[in-house]
Order: sequence, then C-alpha cells, then structure tokens
Amino acid sequence: MKPIIGVTLGDPAGIGPEIVAKAFDQNQIYDACIPLVIGDAAVIRKACDIVGVSSSVRTVEHPSKAQGEPGTVEVLDLGNVDMSSLQLGTVQAMCGQAAYDYIARAVELAKEGAIQAMATAPINKESLRAAGVEHIGHTEILGALTDTHDPLTLFQVDEMRIFFLTRHVSLRQAIDLIKKDRVVDYLRRCTAALNKLGVERSDIAVAGLNPHCGEHGMFGDEDIKELVPAIEEAQAEGLQAVGPIGADSIFHMALQGRFAAVLSLYHDQGHIAAKTYDFYRTVSITLGMPILRTSVDHGTAFDVAGTAKADAAGMKEAILAAARYAPAFVASSKAV
Repeated sequence: MKPIIGVTLGDPAGIGPEIVAKAFDQNQIYDACIPLVIGDAAVIRKACDIVGVSSSVRTVEHPSKAQGEPGTVEVLDLGNVDMSSLQLGTVQAMCGQAAYDYIARAVELAKEGAIQAMATAPINKESLRAAGVEHIGHTEILGALTDTHDPLTLFQVDEMRIFFLTRHVSLRQAIDLIKKDRVVDYLRRCTAALNKLGVERSDIAVAGLNPHCGEHGMFGDEDIKELVPAIEEAQAEGLQAVGPIGADSIFHMALQGRFAAVLSLYHDQGHIAAKTYDFYRTVSITLGMPILRTSVDHGTAFDVAGTAKADAAGMKEAILAAARYAPAFVASSKAV
C-alpha cells in the first residue's frame, strides 16, 4: 500500500506553492505515494495557474479520503489565506502564520498516523517573525511540536548522506561544540537514524575539521584531541565509525559509496559539498523525532515568486525520499 505523504505549501508568498504544483504534475510522484497538499486550496489553485499546470484541485476532509490520482491535486484545505491581500514575493505576517499552521497540522496528522511522512516547501524566517512565531525555522518548529530536543539533520543527494554535528551557529561556536562526548552521542544517534530509515549499512565517516585533519597537530589539534578519541570510543561500543577523514576528500568518497553517511562538523562544510554536487536535488531529512519529515533545501526565493521560474526538482526529490523511507520508518516506530 502506498504511503500518504503530507506536503506543506510553505510560505504562500514564496515559490513553495509553485514548486508543489510542478511536482504534483509528475506521474512518478503518484507511482511512489499518495501525495496530499496540506495548505490553502486557493493558494495552490493560483500556483497551478501561474505555472501552467492543468491539474484539477480537489479538497478532502481527511487524508484517508485522498485517492492519489494523477492529474488531481488533493488538498486538506486550511483556508487561512486572504487571497485579496496576498502579495507574492513579500514578507507578510499572514503568510508566516499560514506556513506555521500548515506545519502544525501536518505534525498532528503524522502523530495520528493519518499520514506516514511530511515533505515541506520552504518557509521564510522574517514572515514567521512578523507573525509572532518564536521559532526561526522548520527544525526548531518541528522540535517544539514533537517535544524533541536537538533533532538530527540529514542531507541526501543521490546516495550521498550527510549528517550535521552543528547547524545554525557561528563558525566560532561550531568549533567550540566539537567535543568528544558530543561526537560520540551523534554517532550513536545517527546510526540509530540510519537503521530506522531501513538503510542497510550504518558505517559513518567523520569529517576532519582542520586541513589534512590537523597534520598531526601542525594545523590545529581538535582532530587529535576530540575526534580521534570519539571515534575510538564509538568503535569500542560496536559502532561502525571511521575517520577523521579530510573534508577535501570525504564527500567525494561518499559519492563513491565508500560509507553509508558522513558526519559533517558544521553547517557549510556539508552544505557546500551537497549543493555543489547538485543544488536542486539535495533533500533535507529531519530525524530523531517520532515523525518523518523531508524538505527541499532552499529558501522561498521571493525574487522569482509568481514567475513560474522556480525549479521543482528538489520538491519532487523530497516527496520521493519521504515515500522511500516512510514504510521502514513507520514500521520501526510501531516496533518500539
């Protein structure tokens, strides 16, 4: 049976609705799952018109009513956008609130088991702030809604997977957070996350921090003092941890299939690798929560909202990744 994937529209003033409309216009999505928009029906209708999609829009009262028919965009309609005041490409409190509401509703449905995973279109931090939402992004919102401390972020593009030890902190703070105990904890959690996704392998390579992993202390000693002891402790526990491996080589090795995943030490280290390889098809997966969430890894692109120029490859890949991993994730959650 195909999983039902709840697809949130993101900020209504951004490109989210347009890339969702384009993604739903591809039969491959319907072959993999029953996709269901969680958003505003009027917004997705407008987006279909903008991008020239001929799909009909049909509202459903509950995910169980979704049929997953190609050529039809099914929507759980929250009806929370005043179309007369919607201005594409601008920061609006109404849109920030609507984007938050879509996420909150999807989380509720995922907790209930009405949808098996959620795939999210981009939201805007300024719009959230204008709406009085205290959280700055998807990960923080999801963590609060699921009562999850420090959710894991996993990037996937093709078969390269990248976890992140630190995310939205300064580079100085990130370096300060690279401590043995934190690395060991993340190796444990990342291994568990791979198992929950049904990934057959669980070997994780740790990226080095300094050039050539410090060259035996000549270019910094964090690799020797923090990373090596952490990897050794993880190995002693039976985890398949390797490294540290220089950041200038590790991602190429990952693309060759040398290990199941990489543990990137800071935001840009892994982001640059994934996005340089394929900016549009990089998918972000949030793990460590009781629900599964995938997402595009780009912003609302207000500058091109309403022009039909936005590339929908990332949205398509996010939905397909959710469909791919949802069965194993749900089965693993039920077994706990």
